[in-house]
Amino acid sequence: MRILLLGKNGQVGWELQRALAPLGELIALDKAGEEGPLGFLCGDLSDLDGLVRTVRLVAPDVIVNAAAYTAVDKAESEQEQARRINAEAPGVLAREAKTLGAWLVHYSTDYVFDGSGHLPWTETDPVAPLNVYGATKLEGEQLILQSACKYLIFRTSWVYAMRGVNFAKTMLHLARERTALSVINDQTGAPTGADLLADVTAHVVRSVVARPGVSRELSGIYHLAPKGEVTWWGYASFVFAQTRAAGESLMVETVSPIPTTAYPTPARRPHNSRLNTGKLESVFALRMPEWQDGVCRMLTELR
Repeated sequence: MRILLLGKNGQVGWELQRALAPLGELIALDKAGEEGPLGFLCGDLSDLDGLVRTVRLVAPDVIVNAAAYTAVDKAESEQEQARRINAEAPGVLAREAKTLGAWLVHYSTDYVFDGSGHLPWTETDPVAPLNVYGATKLEGEQLILQSACKYLIFRTSWVYAMRGVNFAKTMLHLARERTALSVINDQTGAPTGADLLADVTAHVVRSVVARPGVSRELSGIYHLAPKGEVTWWGYASFVFAQTRAAGESLMVETVSPIPTTAYPTPARRPHNSRLNTGKLESVFALRMPEWQDGVCRMLTELR
């Protein structure tokens, strides 16, 4: 099996390199692309023609798109660029996958919903994004579906990884320098580790490739996140408690919960980012871990 991975140096892409490597021949690209035996391979999702040439040169059995425009606030003023990367590029990949008979794996977001209510979102709930980022990710989903290729779309939320910047690292940095912090307490979701996303992806890809007779029936949108829920304030408080329990003293004494309205941003954020993962667990015989498990593991690696 030949796998083409795009976005190899992002949070999820970095973990996917590890998780997908045992499944077959892995060709992993970042935005810069690379020169190889097949010629120059383009990994830049803003270069649609380059993507087409690359997919045709590689002729993969599976395309995994871990690249995206993720600057949520900046997308409000860079709508064209966000749409090209989050919508047009996945559409191009889907059409090429259809021609090849390949699978396309793509990552989306809870931001396709309006964030209302308190129940975890299911795959069939009505979509109504609040911002440009969510709208472009939704359009990407729709273009993939319209292509009629074999696809797996994983909607997730609150992604973090050891690699690069993440919420826990930022909070710990501030907690070591300040005595008081204010953190939003009316947005609820589940922190999702990039390693979990990668491991589940590898499991599902292995499953669909191993079952060619029924694999097309497995095409679809799946929600992928850990069990449980927490607010950003609760998340920060958990990180501080675990860090102190491990023996580190922090300067912060007060962590005040504040509403979203107290921290205005160019893009509106959903209040409800909960995702129901029942479909994924049922179809692929999985059990999602509690969100605290992954966060504790990350904190242990940080020490």
